[in-house]
Amino acid sequence: MGEALAMMRPSSSSSPYPLLAPPTCSSRLPPLRCFVGLRWSAPRVKVRERLNSVAGIASGTRGCDGRFRAPCSSASQPWRTAITIRNDNSQNADFPRNYSKREKKPFPIPVLELRRRARQRMKQAEGKPKRSLPPPKNGLLVHRLIPEAYRVYNARILLINNLKRLMKVVPVKGCKYCSEIHVGSDGHPFRTCRGMSSDKRRGEHDWGSTLVEAIFLPVEAYHLEDRLGPRITHDQRFEVPRIPALVELCIQAGVEHPEYPTKRRRKPIIKIGRKEFVDANEDDLPDPEPDERFNQPLLEELPYDEIIAPSSREETAALAEETLEAWETVRHGALRLLKSYAVRVCGYCPEVHIGSSGHKARNCGAFKHQQRNGQHGWQAAVLDDLIPPRYVWHMPESGELQKELKSFYGQAPAIVEICIQAGAEVLEKYKATMRLDIGIPSSLREAEMVV
Repeated sequence: MGEALAMMRPSSSSSPYPLLAPPTCSSRLPPLRCFVGLRWSAPRVKVRERLNSVAGIASGTRGCDGRFRAPCSSASQPWRTAITIRNDNSQNADFPRNYSKREKKPFPIPVLELRRRARQRMKQAEGKPKRSLPPPKNGLLVHRLIPEAYRVYNARILLINNLKRLMKVVPVKGCKYCSEIHVGSDGHPFRTCRGMSSDKRRGEHDWGSTLVEAIFLPVEAYHLEDRLGPRITHDQRFEVPRIPALVELCIQAGVEHPEYPTKRRRKPIIKIGRKEFVDANEDDLPDPEPDERFNQPLLEELPYDEIIAPSSREETAALAEETLEAWETVRHGALRLLKSYAVRVCGYCPEVHIGSSGHKARNCGAFKHQQRNGQHGWQAAVLDDLIPPRYVWHMPESGELQKELKSFYGQAPAIVEICIQAGAEVLEKYKATMRLDIGIPSSLREAEMVV
């Protein structure tokens, strides 16, 4: 019996594919600042077929390099790359995930990876002199980002003013019982309402008019007169003014706003402890003079009674192109600021704080806030926490949505959808979720025939 079992076992000497030790996946991740402003995602996989190799593992290689190799049909053929498949811009992408209110937001970078990098930094710093803190951690401004902060601030005001003008031409509807919106003359027919008395309406929306605040969400944060000062306590939650979070980020990055002054340091802080510091003496410095390179005029938001609708189709299309460009400027500029200036968001609610440490106000009302005594669970924020895109259904060329064909329709950010319906060209980055290359059946019978 033992001899029979021995004959059934595969022998490494007789097999053309020798057995290898299990690979050890070595971490080859980009630097930490590459992931700031984005959620963690697995590294992009390159699929390659190589000849004369073991299935899935290259013979003689050690480590996991994200390559899949197929065995050759003939052992006499040399090694060479047969097929390389790369897909940087996906043809169709899934819609952004809607997290449940009972679910905590994922960390932008996993905690284990943060701990590993912290240990690596401590190991590399052993026996070396302690380096001084770089700006903005030392209290100074990042001078190369000051023009970017002014650009983001003005682009935000231009975006809001242009949206008010476009909404007089492009109809936008909002549900009276929930926060869902739709860009079109009539609301969509999908029964997705979860608001008050939705069970009586069987999930059907009750559409009405809406404002620009429902499209470009006004995420607010506390204004800090000193971004390195003490944290805001619970008793000070009504004393500190709240302003749009993007405006507060621009002010901390160098924008001089007359209504919201903030402390500017001209010398780095002096650390006297792990979390304690003192300001350096600036008496020997001359009086600060305004720098004409950075002092740019600030735009002002126009009230609704001063908004004038575009008069022609050409003017509407040009206004839509300008609005879409302002949207991209705001997103791109805010992402650059996020990589240098710390922004925190609560993992349970949409509360945002511009600063290295979140405030201590116990005003979190999310799921199981009683166990935390209303305290926020602060974590690093991403771009969508600061500027929510608000995805809506993309209107097809037929101009009508059918609830039976819901799986064939795409989505786009509300601002992008408004600009597209006003005459702007679709950017390449939004085509994946809009599903423009999917043929929409003309009837339910035709949809059932789709494989």
